[in-house]
Amino acid sequence: MRLVLSALLVLLLSSSAYTQSSVSFEELPLPEFELPFDNPLTKDRSHTLPAPGAFSDDPSERDILRRVADIKRATLLTIEAQLDDDLVAAEEHITNALLGIQHLLEDHPDIESSRRFNEVYRSVIAEYHELYGITGPVMLTEGDIFDIREEMFAHDEWFNGNGFSLPESVEEDRFDVPLIINRQVNNHIHFLTQRRPGTMRAWLDRSTYYFPMMKRIFEEENVPLELIHLSMIESGLVPVARSHARAVGLWQFIYATGAAYGLEVNWWIDERRDPEKSTRAAARHLRDLYEIWGDWHLALAGYNVSPRALRRAINRSDGIVDYWHIYPHLPRETRGYVPGFIAATLIALNPEDFGFERPVGERVYEYDIVEISGSVNLDVLADFAGITTQELRNLNPELLRFATPPGPKPYPLKIPKGNKDTFIAAYENMPESMRQTLVIHSVSRGESLGLIANRYGVSIRALYGANENLSSLIHPGQEIIIPVPGGSNVAISPDNPSRAREARTLSSSAGSRGTAQPSPAGTVPITYTVRSGDTVGHIAEWFNTQAWRVRSWNNIGNTIRVGQRLTLHVPASQRDYFAQVTNMNRSQKQQMMRERRGSGIPQNQVAEAGSVITYVVQRNDNLSDIARAHNTTVNAIMKLNNLNSSLIRVGQRLQIQVGG
Repeated sequence: MRLVLSALLVLLLSSSAYTQSSVSFEELPLPEFELPFDNPLTKDRSHTLPAPGAFSDDPSERDILRRVADIKRATLLTIEAQLDDDLVAAEEHITNALLGIQHLLEDHPDIESSRRFNEVYRSVIAEYHELYGITGPVMLTEGDIFDIREEMFAHDEWFNGNGFSLPESVEEDRFDVPLIINRQVNNHIHFLTQRRPGTMRAWLDRSTYYFPMMKRIFEEENVPLELIHLSMIESGLVPVARSHARAVGLWQFIYATGAAYGLEVNWWIDERRDPEKSTRAAARHLRDLYEIWGDWHLALAGYNVSPRALRRAINRSDGIVDYWHIYPHLPRETRGYVPGFIAATLIALNPEDFGFERPVGERVYEYDIVEISGSVNLDVLADFAGITTQELRNLNPELLRFATPPGPKPYPLKIPKGNKDTFIAAYENMPESMRQTLVIHSVSRGESLGLIANRYGVSIRALYGANENLSSLIHPGQEIIIPVPGGSNVAISPDNPSRAREARTLSSSAGSRGTAQPSPAGTVPITYTVRSGDTVGHIAEWFNTQAWRVRSWNNIGNTIRVGQRLTLHVPASQRDYFAQVTNMNRSQKQQMMRERRGSGIPQNQVAEAGSVITYVVQRNDNLSDIARAHNTTVNAIMKLNNLNSSLIRVGQRLQIQVGG
């Protein structure tokens, strides 16, 4: 279930944040994609939401009910926005609903067994599919590890008796992480050696490829080497694995944790799938968890479950901070997680003692790096490297699309070690026609803006930003500009090969930004100096134009810097009006936009930094935009107004400390 969420949540987020360039991942509700409606993780769960009358004194249960209500409210707002033909607002509301589900699952993992939660979950996913014209699940869970873990953690016992003892070759005191054998560990050893020996054998074979790299990184990060075996339990050593907990990669990072350790996710790449970068992030995360808990077994449990769930188990165990003491009060998966890690580690360190042959791998994960400028098809690059496209993908599992990412910075592509000179010779002679630019989509019968946005991996907001006077009502044959994900002028083509014939390029700059477009007739140029917090999308909105025009006029990509001077072309008759915009502060620009839209709602105050004002929520507002407009943060607004979620309603009055 969480997997679907993850996927939904990264795609919406990545497409919105990177195509329009007016938001960041921290500002937008998260999206990623995938989800079968049936949730196998609900089996044998004991937690259910009580009847409303039972929510008397339990703050945790009241918090759950309040958040479920917020999610339902956001779902209803999605439908209402569609009735008003406001698809941008619908996209924002459904994203908020997805984010609410994601956070609820993080904080209360056992809620998956709740009937009320599952009903609202299905409702959110159904509305998401309706908005984007999706007829089935977007993705399926990748990797057999999740079915195996479900079976592995389903019961506390697999057989009666201890069965195994610590091999003589293992000296327990030479490990920083205690590799003990008790009843729980014995059960998992039995599972991996008797019930699933083929699974353990596959893990051992894959370990010869990845473990040399992992050992090097864990040594550099000063983390116990035995912890590299956790990757067996996490992903089965499959770098493209996606879990029911909407986590990704060898080390199964959720989006937020991965971002905290520097793993980038956008429409083009997911560095949680990068074996080397994710391994370093995992080593640092494990080290941080150990510094928090002071015990490796608790640190491992903390890798699997939220701090709130771990503290709850400690509280229910009379405050005793010991994994084996709090074991009965942990979620079922976490009860199996640490014993499973110990079992897999003992077997991997001593395979012969448990009936396996010691694997001998001929290859290890190593590569050469070549820098690719612009978006180039992976089929072409694979030919240059003398390998298949799948082999190139195996070396670069972080690449999500058919090509390398566009943008001003070259992409570091991994190729087989020893092939670099041959590759570079072929790459330097590549015809420039192999790179493209923006595309125009010709609308087919039955298509909607949501379906087109989903097909190209962009947001509905980005389509509106790139197309003047675009309406939610579109017709067959209508041509729609598809903005490049990531905001670059470098080429892309549709992800769906059958659609590639329907798209034609806007220009043929062949991977460079080309020359700046001439000024439109009847316009005059004015200069705008970039300020802190500005984005290309914001500037385009303030000057009543499109982001792609701003980029083209200034021969830039999506990255701008404070102090940079941009040329903008505005109608000659309105030169004085737009000249004032160059001197406005953020709050004044926000007020200007509301006046321009002619909402008829009383305008909000403009105040100096440090003062507290009352802000009246307008249509299509969200906390991220409000915080940005007043030079403050979402958390500061929520704290000042005692908000439990980021959901707000039109007409709501918020106290805001400007610049706070």
